[in-house]
Order: sequence, then structure tokens, then C-alpha cells
Amino acid sequence: MLYLVPTPIGNLKDFTFRAVEVLQSVDFILCEDTRTSSKLLQHYNIHKPLTPYHQHNEHKVTDHLVQQLQAGKNIALITDAGTPGISDPAFLLVRACKEAGLPVTSLPGATAFVPALTNSGLPATSFIFEGFIPLKKGRKTLMESLANEKRTMIFYESPMRLVKTLELFATYFGANRKAAVSRELTKMFEENITDTLANLIMHFTTKQVKGEIVIVVAGKE
Repeated sequence: MLYLVPTPIGNLKDFTFRAVEVLQSVDFILCEDTRTSSKLLQHYNIHKPLTPYHQHNEHKVTDHLVQQLQAGKNIALITDAGTPGISDPAFLLVRACKEAGLPVTSLPGATAFVPALTNSGLPATSFIFEGFIPLKKGRKTLMESLANEKRTMIFYESPMRLVKTLELFATYFGANRKAAVSRELTKMFEENITDTLANLIMHFTTKQVKGEIVIVVAGKE
């Protein structure tokens, strides 16, 4: 069995009893960064072998992991924070398991865009998740395709590119479009701000921004 196990996005208490039980029961754990994952596992007294699994090696090790599963191993996949497969590695391994007829179980748990969306005050009945927008190639095409999108849109972004991305949104969606920025979710300095894109640009231009960012943008009326 391959288990996809979400991990806390900040506060270590945001972990389920079932997640702890699964991680304590598997033969080994796949993780993006062993140093980051070790802190969480030590906190919950979980002592299992860790194997790196990230975007730079997933193509190379997927076949070997499928063989391990076929040999009867139980494996858990975790990421540095959040749910595997949501802007993090998982897709290739899950697809390979499905093609090989191997069972996969996805546990429910932390995902950054859900609290950001529900906290934004923007419509959550229908939305699209775009993850990280392209740095260069495909950026303009994506923006043009979303210019008339009526559903609420959700994006991930780094603190270094936050203001530039908000300016990009203002260019294609209009400076008066409502949006929300959430950062440091579940942590001590959590910040959630909902305003027009123009006002959000002014707010974040005047301050140093840290932490992972979720941007929620209202759809076109």
C-alpha cells in the first residue's frame, strides 16, 4: 500500500491521529527534505527510515518504488508541508501505482489553499486552483485565459515575487478586483488581508514579506 499523508503547513499540532498511526506502521517514509521531515517525526516519536523523494529525483526512483510495493512493502509519502500532489511531488508515483494495479490511500489533512479560501470572504462555492503560475513561458497565455474567469481563483506564490504577481493580476484583472493574501498560515505571525489588488500592492510594497503565500482572487463579475 502507498499512503499519501498530509503534513502540517506550519503548526505541528495540525496533524491527525490516523496520520501518526500510518507513519508508525509503514516500512519507510518518502519525503522531500529529510531534515525538515525529521523535525515533525521526532515531535511525534516516529522512527522510520526516510528516503528522499522530490521533483529532482522522482523520475529516476518511481520504478524502483513500484517494485518495492509489489514486493509487499508499505510506503508513506509526505511533503515538507501540506498534501502530497498539491504543488508537490506525488503524481508520477500514484499514476505508476494505478497502472501497476497497486492500492493507494490518500489521507485527509492540511492544505494551504483551503484555509486561505475560506478566510478570504470571497465566494467558495466554485473555484479553481492554479498553484504556482509560470515564471516566464506561458505566463501571459495563462493570464489571458483567466481574464474572463468567473470562478474564484487560487494561486501559490513566493514572498519575493508577491508584489510583481499582484501587479500582473491588476494588469489583466483590473486594479479594483477584490483579492486576498494569506501568509504564514497557522503560524504565530499569520496574516490574512482582503482588499482590492491596488490596495494590496500598496500594502505589501511597504513591508518585508516572509513565509509561504496564498493569493485568492475574485472571479469576474
